[in-house]
Amino acid sequence: MTFTVLPAIDLRNGRVVRLKQGDYAQQTTYAFDPRALARSYADAGAAWLHLVDLDGARGGSLDNLSVIEAIASDGMRVQAGGGVRAEPDVRRLFDAGVSRVVLGSLAIREPEMVAGWLASYGVERFTLALDTLQKEGAWTLPSAGWTEAESSTLDDLAPWYAERGAKHLLCTDIKRDGMLAGFNLDLYRYLATAVPSLAVQASGGVRSLDDIRAAREAGARGVILGRALLEGQFSVAEALTC
Repeated sequence: MTFTVLPAIDLRNGRVVRLKQGDYAQQTTYAFDPRALARSYADAGAAWLHLVDLDGARGGSLDNLSVIEAIASDGMRVQAGGGVRAEPDVRRLFDAGVSRVVLGSLAIREPEMVAGWLASYGVERFTLALDTLQKEGAWTLPSAGWTEAESSTLDDLAPWYAERGAKHLLCTDIKRDGMLAGFNLDLYRYLATAVPSLAVQASGGVRSLDDIRAAREAGARGVILGRALLEGQFSVAEALTC
């Protein structure tokens, strides 16, 4: 079974940032140049990079596209999202060199349209981001950079997409995002059972190499690594040994 380590770079106004639990008011800005940071991850052995346009996720436009394009031009395989609202946005990301487009809000709000794109462009060209927040026993799916409530749940949409051939699913427990509290392993065990055909990428809270190993044992097929790398909890090279 292939297991993929994806270093993450979140972009806001062209800078490297991290949010706590998706809260734009709880932002940490880092001094790294995003392109140089991406090159350092590639030099350490990472084959994939996860890029998030936080301005786009909130406002609905690809505000950081030039940065994404510059990073993709250096040869690393990139999955990127944030700000995709229509098919022209998908094509702009592909034209910018992105290997897989991450669909979050649209995957929740417009599943039939997204299923059409999976059929048209191929399931390997997309990662569905069904980031979730547990409320009253249900795994809810906030959208628009986690700022708006939606009626669909993870239990509804993950199997629905699996039935339509989707391949890649990114799922973040929002409460753990940016908190260095460890992955929600119960969530990934559930997904491994409920949608075994989906290659699930675990995200939110990783703090140690043991967390990466635990996510793999729980059935995840990949991990997104953000704050832990930026703050030196471990290196990309170390993560790749897990």
